[in-house]
Amino acid sequence: MDRAGPKKLLAIDGGGVRGFIALEFLMRIEACLRERFGRDDLVLSEYFDYVGGTSTGAIIATFVSLGFPVAQIRDFYRAGAKTMFDPANVFLRIARKFGGESGIAKFLSTVGLLSSSSMFTQKALAAEIKAVIGVDGDDEATLGTEKLRTLLLLVMRNASTDSPWPLSNNPRAKYNDRTLKDCNLDLPLWQLVRASTAAPVFFPPEVIDVGEQRFIFVDGGVTVYNNPAFLLFLMATLPPYEVQWATGEDKLLLVSVGTGLSENANLELRANQMNVLYNVQSLPAALMFAAAVEQDLLCRVFGKTRAGEALDSEIGDLVGNRVPLADKLFSYVRYNVDISRQGLDRLGLKGIDESAVQPFDVAHLAELQQVGKVAAERHVSASDFAGFALTR
Repeated sequence: MDRAGPKKLLAIDGGGVRGFIALEFLMRIEACLRERFGRDDLVLSEYFDYVGGTSTGAIIATFVSLGFPVAQIRDFYRAGAKTMFDPANVFLRIARKFGGESGIAKFLSTVGLLSSSSMFTQKALAAEIKAVIGVDGDDEATLGTEKLRTLLLLVMRNASTDSPWPLSNNPRAKYNDRTLKDCNLDLPLWQLVRASTAAPVFFPPEVIDVGEQRFIFVDGGVTVYNNPAFLLFLMATLPPYEVQWATGEDKLLLVSVGTGLSENANLELRANQMNVLYNVQSLPAALMFAAAVEQDLLCRVFGKTRAGEALDSEIGDLVGNRVPLADKLFSYVRYNVDISRQGLDRLGLKGIDESAVQPFDVAHLAELQQVGKVAAERHVSASDFAGFALTR
């Protein structure tokens, strides 16, 4: 972490099996970097210095930091998705078969009444993560494992303390002091990843012993950091986090990768439709969408945006220097794709139903991959990384 030269940060959003979209962006990034540096075996952990993720993004970020090529991570997702996101309750399967997640089935799914606990099994997801992360000798790999080739940020929510918990393997971090009985570096890495992916209703929470204290953790996506990009920048630069990398558009590159965004617009909505059922169904997704956009906007304001789709029809994309800040703190790239009907049509994907690209629908992995691949080919360019050399 003390190596000289410009630093490169990579942040990956949450989004369930829509992680396939992020993986296609990462495939394209890896291909561009391999061509640029003439290395067919280059992996992202050799280029990026700090990698962070939330929920499904935490899984991907961990595998990137461990040095896996993106193709291998994608193979893991393809092989394990149906196991990791397999419904745990037969009633949910019936509800999906007879009417999907619309009407009462969607309501019951949202509030968790189709299962006594959660809609997906805990063991399947944990087993898949443990199988890839592996062990250190005879012990479980921990957050402090030397297998991690970059700094790693995992975002989760501590339900016991009602607060976001961003954890990093930075050896100088306050709670990573090896003399502490509750040193975070001693926590099992697989368990932290599982905690970051424990989406309420869908998965059981993860219980972790931190020293003598037991905490209950859930998905980091239910904090404001489902898009962890600006948080990653802060943890790489603010003095309390003890990394303190230099800022400047030529000193710091932040690449943020999304898993698809779609505004749930309904111009026919009437006020009397906004009852309890409507709010239970729509508010969580609406808040997560707003938070993700806000994090993106902060990055575009404080960073010099090199690439990114329009945020909305008023602000636009803010590419270039159209923000009144003389000194930008970093260079910024945002890769994401609009997966609404209109967005898919703009990509030429008229044959893909927008309902097929949902966070927990494992029946349409091919469609998700196609959306990500087309978007990546259109938006990712080698010029996005100009001025930031391979320094490992």
